[in-house]
Amino acid sequence: MTQVRKAIIPVAGFGTRLLPISKAIPKEMVPVVDRPLIQHVVEEALAAGIDEIILVTRTGKSAIEDHFDAHFELEHSLATKGKDALLETLSAIAPPRLKVTSVRQPNAKGLGHAIHCAAHLLDKNEPFAVILPDVLVKPQPQGQGCDLGDMVKRWDANNASQIMVEAVPEEEVYRYGIVDCDEPQAGESADMRGVVEKPKPEDAPSRLSVIGRYVLPYRIMELLHDQAPGAGNEIQLTDAIDRLMQEGQTVQAFRMRGRTFDCGHIEGWLQANTTLAREAGFDI
Repeated sequence: MTQVRKAIIPVAGFGTRLLPISKAIPKEMVPVVDRPLIQHVVEEALAAGIDEIILVTRTGKSAIEDHFDAHFELEHSLATKGKDALLETLSAIAPPRLKVTSVRQPNAKGLGHAIHCAAHLLDKNEPFAVILPDVLVKPQPQGQGCDLGDMVKRWDANNASQIMVEAVPEEEVYRYGIVDCDEPQAGESADMRGVVEKPKPEDAPSRLSVIGRYVLPYRIMELLHDQAPGAGNEIQLTDAIDRLMQEGQTVQAFRMRGRTFDCGHIEGWLQANTTLAREAGFDI
């Protein structure tokens, strides 16, 4: 049984890049093909062997929790009318092994702060995953397994933190956190020397960008507890990861094999819907 059983998913953001869609609807509930974005992400966690989800949320986001809750009246109505296929679809949203817990982020103080809000829900020395829900990670059409699941296996094998990365064009490195490491092959990991937030192309140590999937030790929570604000005057997860490396702990960049869709902005969301709908057989 894998050691990594819990994933923290920060969902407290305002979703400004998706306005006006996200004005009254949490961005995580915006549909991608036939189900909301958050369901895609939870299904990814389940495929990786992770069955406990911790949502870091805020006021106005209750629809996310409701989505994974039981709806007795609706289920009873579908059962009475013999709509078994729809009933099975509802049941698949939250299989019996899935446990969803939520905790509030009282103030928007950055990703590191959001993650630390869930520290009390982890056991001492318990590793955990972090999944940023704006980005969908999907296998290639021919299917190559679950990248997050492979990261979990690598943690199990060597207890080294895993940071998922993908190559981006040189002219776009300024938009991302870029890792400093010897470039691994797809599906492999390499030891990191550091990570630079949004560097100029000429200063970037590589073209490998961090894409929002992490497997980390509990020690990160202890570092975040007293982490000083960094870029944007916010508590940055990357700063705590840098401190982890300074302590001599191994942090590895895992180069993904699949594809990413940045659903945090309109263009990426439209691309995800168009591409994945066609692959699912919808005539669009």
